[in-house]
Amino acid sequence: MVQFKRKKGESFESFLRRFNKRLQQSGKLMEARKRRYHRGEPNSNAIKGSALISLELRKKKEYLRKLGKLEETGKRW
Repeated sequence: MVQFKRKKGESFESFLRRFNKRLQQSGKLMEARKRRYHRGEPNSNAIKGSALISLELRKKKEYLRKLGKLEETGKRW
């Protein structure tokens, strides 16, 4: 991590300009913006868990459909 200190007699505007220039040159800002919305791959337990939940929901819907409590919907194309 780079630390910045104001030089003696340096105005805040010139210090800010120097800071922004060094930040852009380092590439840290662009790297942070790239990683901002990145999601990692789920692990195997998470994949299995979501599969089990969707399987259970599918069974419940099928049961309600057989009872007539859920409307029959056509297949989406």
